[in-house]
Amino acid sequence: MKILEFPPGVAELLFGTSIAGCAILVALVVHRMGMILLRRVTVRTVNRVDDLVIEHIARPLRWIFVAIGLSVAERSIALAPWAATLWQQAAGFAVPGLIGWMVIAVIRAANGIVDLRNDISVADNLRARRKRTRIAILTRIAIICVVFVTLAMMLLSIPAIRSVGVTLMASAGLAGLAVGAAAQPALKNLIAGVQLAFTEPIRLDDVVIIGGEWGRIEEIRLTYVVVRIWDDRRLVVPVSKFLEESFENWTRSNAQLLGSIFLYVDPTADVARLRSRAEVLVAANPRWDKRFWNLQVTDMKVDAMELRVLMTAQDASIAFDLRCDIREGLLQYIAAEMPEAIVRRRLQSNAG
Repeated sequence: MKILEFPPGVAELLFGTSIAGCAILVALVVHRMGMILLRRVTVRTVNRVDDLVIEHIARPLRWIFVAIGLSVAERSIALAPWAATLWQQAAGFAVPGLIGWMVIAVIRAANGIVDLRNDISVADNLRARRKRTRIAILTRIAIICVVFVTLAMMLLSIPAIRSVGVTLMASAGLAGLAVGAAAQPALKNLIAGVQLAFTEPIRLDDVVIIGGEWGRIEEIRLTYVVVRIWDDRRLVVPVSKFLEESFENWTRSNAQLLGSIFLYVDPTADVARLRSRAEVLVAANPRWDKRFWNLQVTDMKVDAMELRVLMTAQDASIAFDLRCDIREGLLQYIAAEMPEAIVRRRLQSNAG
């Protein structure tokens, strides 16, 4: 009986491949079983914090298990010198990359936990918006730092790059000045984004007026801010604009707002009667938060008297709808019950 013989080196290659394949398979099975066990445990908990953490770390943890399995299997494989060198080079890239991936996953999980614990859909959401804004900016800064360190560690694993590092460091100062001068606008917005995280002139979901547009802060990045305009357009604004130029923030300390409407009626109109009607309309409107309202004569034109009605609401959106309701109600009342309050033009005759 003839025994099958492999060419030199092929048997070692097949044996090493089999060992590596078995190590990968075992690592994936262990990871899968561990995730199933963890998810069964987290299902019994009330909050979603542990579910969120597992969701973020599951993928990088899978490849970390594979890397550990291959590291254990490597001790049982007799590698040729060139293969051992290649293995060490691959490990020099893979290990920092996996560690950086896991750190980024943990950072994003922490960001998700803060978002989960700070709901901005409630009425009084000032503190929640403040925390979510700060953690969102700091999360992006932390991810950039982790990516930078990870890439540096991966490049330092290459001997050629490590040997020329001293030469590069000597010219880093001059290169930094050149890059800084060329990228001045980007660096300016980047530094402004870091400053924005601590000074907090704006927060997520703040109501602002900038560039003549009314909208809400939808997204805050390191270099720009996305403002969702009332008609669902998106206004992209550089971060530095919020630190260097004036803008209106309607929810800086709280969301409550004082709204106003103006009516122009005949100078002979019965103001007390209109005030009584305005009181009925405001009190009956569910959008009024019952803090304050009044009606006053604020100006006198040639042929008209200016009336201003003030009323309070919980936030800017509700205040806008409340103003529209009261304006419409008073105009209907004037047209139906007080036609004498409609402005009339008077002509003076000098004949005689």
